[in-house]
Amino acid sequence: MQADFWLERWAQQQIGFHLDRVNPYLLAHWPGMQVPRGSRVLVPLCGKSLDLAWLAGQGFVVMGVELAREAVDAFFEEHRLTPSMRRQGAFEVFQAGAIELWCGDFFDLGAEDLAGCRACYDRAALIALPAGMRRRYADCLTQRLPSGTQGLLVTLDYDQSQMDGPPFAVPDAQVQALLGQWQPERLAEADVLGENRKFHQRGVPWLRESVYRLLRR
Repeated sequence: MQADFWLERWAQQQIGFHLDRVNPYLLAHWPGMQVPRGSRVLVPLCGKSLDLAWLAGQGFVVMGVELAREAVDAFFEEHRLTPSMRRQGAFEVFQAGAIELWCGDFFDLGAEDLAGCRACYDRAALIALPAGMRRRYADCLTQRLPSGTQGLLVTLDYDQSQMDGPPFAVPDAQVQALLGQWQPERLAEADVLGENRKFHQRGVPWLRESVYRLLRR
């Protein structure tokens, strides 16, 4: 979706995509990746996710990227943190301790901004983007993150003809095509239709959630 779409969603607090707990896939699968403590972790389209604070609490340096200033302000306010602010290219960077939130358009990031990242966590970025933007997003990750970067990716798949996104359906074949250089390995898959009333009400017959481990060649 275009930037104005997400800015309006945050302005109107239409944020049903926000999870009010740490993502269970993150809890279950991140430790097994054995990302070294102290590593810099990129979290694209992060919103005000509780996952940011969890990652920081595990000893990582967190680089969240978020378009909406409302989300950035809400994160620090809800965690009772007072960040410093600096300009970094097209971004306003707000930092408190090990958490940096880069407020701006993800596609404005350069390789120099991401050179220090050693891991990436995507729960809500790939599935938030329509097909054309998904390719651009995947190419940005591949081209701008250094070789050896690890990743954890969460996706959804459903009959897109029953309901338009976001979140969009991203089947396994598309994950493999978009992120082939990341050697996607599906770690788990679950039927989550019963946990998502919006999909059920729209008549979507099935909804599958998958989590992948990634490794940038």
